[in-house]
Amino acid sequence: MDVTQLILDDHHEQRRLFAMLEQIDASDRDALAAVWTRLATFLEVHAETEEKFFYPALLQVGRTAGDTEGVEDETLDAIKDHNEIRDAVAAVAAHQVGSDDWFAAVAAANKANGDHMAEEEREGLTDFRRHASLQLRHELGVSFVVHEFAHVTGVRPIDKDPDSWVATH
Repeated sequence: MDVTQLILDDHHEQRRLFAMLEQIDASDRDALAAVWTRLATFLEVHAETEEKFFYPALLQVGRTAGDTEGVEDETLDAIKDHNEIRDAVAAVAAHQVGSDDWFAAVAAANKANGDHMAEEEREGLTDFRRHASLQLRHELGVSFVVHEFAHVTGVRPIDKDPDSWVATH
């Protein structure tokens, strides 16, 4: 089990769920609401799990490898991205499911999430694979899935101050 692969698998599932929403008729509000509820919950649990396990390890591994500034910048940006995703997800609730405004808000959440995933896949995950041992990647993978599975019904979304978060970790 490798935490980097688990994160990539989660990213794939997020993309799949956003694609499902695009394929459901706007008049099928029950189906849209069900898929959106699952996706919104999944996005927040994934973000919290990354913040609890992956990003602290990324900081430690990057600092040990001598890339303190780079890894701290990546992590600051990732925490900021998570806040933007949380805010975009929350904005969806202001609209009637299936309305044009609802689909526009979902598209904004998809964009914020897609931008974050692409950057994370290019930078943080790549750096971690280069510098973290397979044993560490496995141990984090186990912690990652246990946390996600224990919180499958969701967690409370809380924006975090990126600077304070990085300073604490």
